[in-house]
Order: sequence, then structure tokens, then C-alpha cells
Amino acid sequence: MIWNPDGSQAEMSGNGTRIAARWLAGRTGHERVRIRVGDREVAALVRADGLVEQELGPVEVGAREVVAGIELVPVSVGNPHAVVVGDPAEIDRIGPLLETHARFPERTNVQVVRVDAPGRVTARVWERGVGETASSGTSAVAVAAATHGEGTVVVTFPGGDLTVRLEAGRTTLIGPAERVS
Repeated sequence: MIWNPDGSQAEMSGNGTRIAARWLAGRTGHERVRIRVGDREVAALVRADGLVEQELGPVEVGAREVVAGIELVPVSVGNPHAVVVGDPAEIDRIGPLLETHARFPERTNVQVVRVDAPGRVTARVWERGVGETASSGTSAVAVAAATHGEGTVVVTFPGGDLTVRLEAGRTTLIGPAERVS
């Protein structure tokens, strides 16, 4: 189980599973490991270059809709997301407004994203039960799916870049996991 600082439970965490995979691989000596989060099993490969490549499972992209005057794309990556194309600097206004809107009875994670080029976006994220965070793995997948649909997308967060591959129903998240003291 993954608990948010406000005491609520998170169904999925791309960053959390990447960290757990790196730790488990180090403990077992295996480069390929599996992590179960709720009803999802995440297969991860700790690569020789230090990055962790993980298959997060299916992503569901809903139809565009307008909530509280804001156009968004609802996305599920095992947890709910509302992706807004706009100015990422607006996260402090848009994030809390959408997180707790009646449209999302269980609340939602919110991303405000700018498409910089094909395969490259800049985003900020407001995590449900947490507030703004520097990076989010499932948010990277939600953003890539909502803005590109298929292919490889580099998502730049204030905390660094994550790479998402979306192909034939497979969702792969690639990023670092480093031990810090």
C-alpha cells in the first residue's frame, strides 16, 4: 500500500514502483523484478545504465471534457488523472480546483502540460492528497497518452525527465532511481 501525506491511499505510483524495483534488484541480484501494487503487477528491468524501465500496464484515455471552465482529458493509469494542455505555471490555480471538483468524487491527480515538440513536453503535477510534486511517474504516462497517444515521449518535470513509450497497448516508463543519503 502507498499512503499520501494526507492519509489517503494511492492506488499506483510510477516513481514508487521504480524505487522499489531498484531496491529489490539490489537485494536479490536480479536485474528483472516484479512489484505488485493493488491489482497491478509492474515488471521492471534495472538497466546497466542505471535507469529503470518498467511496464506499468494499461492506460485509459477518456474523451475531452470541460470541468469548471477548464478543458481536460481524463486518464487512468491505475489511478485517476486530469491532463490540461496549457501553461504549467498555472498548476497552483488549476491543481487544487480540479483535484477536489465534484466531477472527481475520489479526487484526481492534475497535470498542466505544454507540448514543446513532437515527443517532448513540459509538465507540472498536482498530486491528489499531496499538492504539487517535483515529478510523478504515472503523471508522465498520463501526459504522454493524453498529448501523443502512441510513440516515445520525454516528459520534463521540475524534478527531471522521464521517458514514456506507448505502443500497442503497452505502457513503459523509464527513469532514474538513485540512493541518496
